[in-house]
Amino acid sequence: MRIVTSALLLLVPAAALASPFDGTWKTRTDSMKVTGKADQFQVVDGTYTCGSCVPEVKVKADGNDHAVTGHDYYDTVAVVVLSPSAIQVIQKLKGKQMGSVTYTASTDGNTLNGKFQDYSGTQVATGTFTETRRAAGPPGSHAVSGSWQPGDLTQANDAARTVAYQMTNDHFSMHWNGQSYNAKFDGKEYPVHNDPGGTVVTVKKVNDNTVEETDHRQGKVTDEIRLAAASDGKSIAVTDNDVIHHQIITYTLDKQE
Repeated sequence: MRIVTSALLLLVPAAALASPFDGTWKTRTDSMKVTGKADQFQVVDGTYTCGSCVPEVKVKADGNDHAVTGHDYYDTVAVVVLSPSAIQVIQKLKGKQMGSVTYTASTDGNTLNGKFQDYSGTQVATGTFTETRRAAGPPGSHAVSGSWQPGDLTQANDAARTVAYQMTNDHFSMHWNGQSYNAKFDGKEYPVHNDPGGTVVTVKKVNDNTVEETDHRQGKVTDEIRLAAASDGKSIAVTDNDVIHHQIITYTLDKQE
């Protein structure tokens, strides 16, 4: 999820800040919705399998780091069984922790409560979310096993929620938690600086209130993002088509005064 802080506005005179994108924004947590493919994972006979991960992850749930391949933001996964209703998944890249998620199944087994920590930026981005069961896990599997529909983002700190944008006639810039890009509207790829996943972006100006961003990693399109600024300049509607995981995430950013 991409969300940021910045002082990029100091680069241009105040009189030139005519774009509705210019400024600092925060995600409205209750606006986030996810449609498309469900999340699928299970713990059976001491083995954790994430079927919705691309490529699939399958490691022993013994708390140790296990090597995995084909993922941009992690090369090891450790899974800790915390209780009969909770597990923790820890991801590292080149020995550095990139993120962790704790999943806890509700008593009735119909809701999955998640708590995440994202270490990919300058500050640790944290938050909580819920998912709703679509299908049960295999007989005898851990309570978090099964198919889950991603639901609400119930809480997130400023490091996770805050992003800054600036647009000129030929450039579009983004800053989020120590990561940034400054891209021209020329169809060329521009790097996201300090992104451990090595993302590059292309940007297209549809009109003064709409920008389309396409993210690439390892030569493949990963996300198609549409940013639509409201005419009053107070909000941005974001639609993120996660091509890799076949999910569409929508949310609203609110302008910060």
